[in-house]
Amino acid sequence: MTTTDDDLCFRTALDLSRLLRTRELSARELLEAHLARIERVNPAVNAIVTLVADRAREAAERADERTAAGEELGPLHGLPIAHKDTHNTAGIRTTHGSPLADGVPDQDDLLIERIRAAGAITIGKTNVPEFGAGSHTFNPIFGATHNPYDLGRSAGGSSGGAAAALASGMIPIADGSDTGGSLRNPASFCNVVGLRPSPGRVPGWPAATAWSTLNVRGPLARTVADAALLLSAVAGPDARSPIALEEPGARFARPLDRDLTGLRVAWSPDLGGLVPVEPEVAAAVESAVEVFGDLGCVVERACPDLTEAEEVFRTLRASMFEVAFGTLMDRHPDGLKRTIRENTEEGRKLSGPDVARAEVLHTQLYHRVREFFGRYDVLLLPVSQVLPFDVGIEYPTEVAGVAMDDYLDWMRSAYLISSTGSPALSVPAGFTPGGLPVGLQIVGPHRADFAVLQVGHAFEQATGHWRRRPAGLG
Repeated sequence: MTTTDDDLCFRTALDLSRLLRTRELSARELLEAHLARIERVNPAVNAIVTLVADRAREAAERADERTAAGEELGPLHGLPIAHKDTHNTAGIRTTHGSPLADGVPDQDDLLIERIRAAGAITIGKTNVPEFGAGSHTFNPIFGATHNPYDLGRSAGGSSGGAAAALASGMIPIADGSDTGGSLRNPASFCNVVGLRPSPGRVPGWPAATAWSTLNVRGPLARTVADAALLLSAVAGPDARSPIALEEPGARFARPLDRDLTGLRVAWSPDLGGLVPVEPEVAAAVESAVEVFGDLGCVVERACPDLTEAEEVFRTLRASMFEVAFGTLMDRHPDGLKRTIRENTEEGRKLSGPDVARAEVLHTQLYHRVREFFGRYDVLLLPVSQVLPFDVGIEYPTEVAGVAMDDYLDWMRSAYLISSTGSPALSVPAGFTPGGLPVGLQIVGPHRADFAVLQVGHAFEQATGHWRRRPAGLG
């Protein structure tokens, strides 16, 4: 290879995969380039919190041996990856961002199992908020992850370490999860791509509430096609998940090219007045939406009725928190951060009728959104209501002059969409005059993940915002 190591670290995963398969590049060379990049950049960004370099080198050597032997290669063969630290990794330290969960699991989560089976090379773990709660990545073990585009600002969360590592060139693909925006918000903050897939698209196991549709796992990458590549490896049925979709993941390895002429696009800057949005965010997203008109789409201001989405999300999330943290809170009342304790207490206050009402509203919401997508193919809106904020604060307490009551309020543009069950993609939409990234959220009909990826890919190809690297990281 004549390219520099840094240039190599910013190549797309699809390009790297081609080079590995044609033996123009070895897995060992690719790994060493990324390890060198991590050594140089990670101290400033704090995105990768556990590194298993020796283990990765052994895996890269085995990958090269398989290539040389002409063996069948998995879709992620030889690509370095770091896993979100809320995902259990057999034999590798996993902390969930809390001293209460710090340990070395003896079993992979299903997501990790599939990534490894697809040939990716694990190099470590990416930083998260404590137990993944909140969309700002900091915890008492590793501290805060910094935004590569402005080290004084947040990288978002809860997959903030993953998004920051991608943006910094430390890894070409990353895994994450999303309840209220944890794949989308950090992607928006860090100028990368994050897909919240349809529930069941990427089956989860083990899971205490396996029938729940609120928390999903999914891909992050620097391009939409790279996210689709990772999705192709982790999607598909599994008997251990009762909501797993039957469609095989290989579908997402197909080309994403699509003519968008005549696509029916709904555009809502504030979800019908439900969410305040900072002016610089609104301006960037408005400019992004104009691109769809240039691509031949029919764009209209429209929004589904999401009035009960707030109650649905907060009730079902609180119930999940009580299941996840109730016993832990009883045993270690001072060991969890305040916001987790409060959300767990909210779950304990719920009655059976409260949860039943949320499920009824959830069903009604699904049907309203289903009917909306009978008239439109996609919905466009901001991913986040705010720009990346000061890394030293817990969460924004005001958005566009409107006070935020708690640490969830500023994420409403993401979590209201979570309640619908629709696939939602965060794709780079541009930058503010001050150089901060802004993401566009593309939402599609129930289980229309591939169509959402196609639309995001077309927008990405027309704009190229993903190509702008962070400056000053070395």
